[in-house]
Amino acid sequence: MNSPAASWNSPASRRTVLATALAAAGAGALSAAAPALAAAPAAPAAPFTRSGAPAAHHRAATPVDNRFWSSASDWRGGTANGTKVLSGSRSGLVIATPAGSTDYTDPHTGRTSSWEYATWTSPVHRSKVPATEAIASWNADTPDGTWIQTELRGTYSDGGATPWYVMGRWASGDGDIRRTSVDDQSDDRSSVWTDTFAVDDPASGLRLASYQLRLTLHRKPGTTLTPTVRRVGAMASDIPDRFTVPAAAHQVARELNVPRYSQNTHVGQYPEYDNGGEAWCSPTSSQMIIEYWGRKPTADDLAWVNPAFADPQVCHAARYTFDHQYDGCGNWPFNAAYATTYKDMNAVVTRLGSLTDVERLIRAGIPVITSQSFLASELTGAGYGTSGHLMTVIGFTAAGDVIANDPASPSNEAVRRIYKRREWENIWLRTKRYNASGTVVSGTGGVCYLYWPVEPTSAQRKALEAVGVR
Repeated sequence: MNSPAASWNSPASRRTVLATALAAAGAGALSAAAPALAAAPAAPAAPFTRSGAPAAHHRAATPVDNRFWSSASDWRGGTANGTKVLSGSRSGLVIATPAGSTDYTDPHTGRTSSWEYATWTSPVHRSKVPATEAIASWNADTPDGTWIQTELRGTYSDGGATPWYVMGRWASGDGDIRRTSVDDQSDDRSSVWTDTFAVDDPASGLRLASYQLRLTLHRKPGTTLTPTVRRVGAMASDIPDRFTVPAAAHQVARELNVPRYSQNTHVGQYPEYDNGGEAWCSPTSSQMIIEYWGRKPTADDLAWVNPAFADPQVCHAARYTFDHQYDGCGNWPFNAAYATTYKDMNAVVTRLGSLTDVERLIRAGIPVITSQSFLASELTGAGYGTSGHLMTVIGFTAAGDVIANDPASPSNEAVRRIYKRREWENIWLRTKRYNASGTVVSGTGGVCYLYWPVEPTSAQRKALEAVGVR
């Protein structure tokens, strides 16, 4: 079992870690020897500046700004260099005439290959929230022989500019390149931590005021292959330092019928993908929600999985969300991108402001994959502590408690859990916490994945718009 990380401020500390598990007191909880859970990437902790006292009331506006480009008019509003807009029932961006060619040496295979490429650069987006962090996400089809790179460049609040930061090199498969984040990107004012742009010293007052995204679409030379990008965008945020958060009044009692999968039934399977099951909370959660929406891998997709393994689709999700630089399955945008390899799916990484937002989505039939960290004593009935874990919120009880499919369970049957509302709300939304050694470390501040079909119901569309996703 890996040792707990003190903070998120290094690539190593963003790896899969489980705080020492405590013996479970409740029925169905995990044992004290529960395996490690995947720590979804989290942004580096800002310097501690606030007390842990609860705020007196909700902030007037959620300090989150989402901007996603997905329509034909969105694509036409950017700058194309060799790309064109794909028309039809669902818009997208494809290679028209390559802008040039380049060699790429894959750092994970050592193999150098030539690629034709074309680019698209978004208009400058001025964030409604001068931000300390930004996370890009994208939806794309990448047939064999193609891949994409997503980059972000920003302007600081003092007028300075960032370099172009690589936010991900991605393909749905792993035969052409190894999908990867890029370490060691910094201009001494901001840095990229796996998938998260972060201002290095938020206490200085420096913020990201605006940004552009750039897509580079690659294909094998001399072919007519092309990736198709359906959506790209970013969530920018400035979440205040806080150990506790205001309580949101209970409004919704509903439970969605979401499939239940345990990551722990896969312990030891395919250890090359982040230790085989022990750290598969993110892909296991993703697979549950993908199947809730009626999508599944085909028998051909799963032919590589050992037929003796139950729930082979979880192994499949782990392989195809795996980030070869992060060396894990917890890259947030890679999970969202994986979800959209299934027919007619949308996905984004964002932050929500309260359980009211989650209730709004649940009422409309949209489950939410959330990232949180906690000590075993902070979440009654979990039976473990973790510095980072993904689970899915599938509903709320009549009393307002959270109904979650928690993949850190000993069996599929034990996955459904009910967690105390106030405890769960706090461990998900806070940005500061104490770890098992009493050190102040960071929390994820409401990070979540949202997956939904291309043609949502009117109620689902309104619920997404209400939380800032269009």
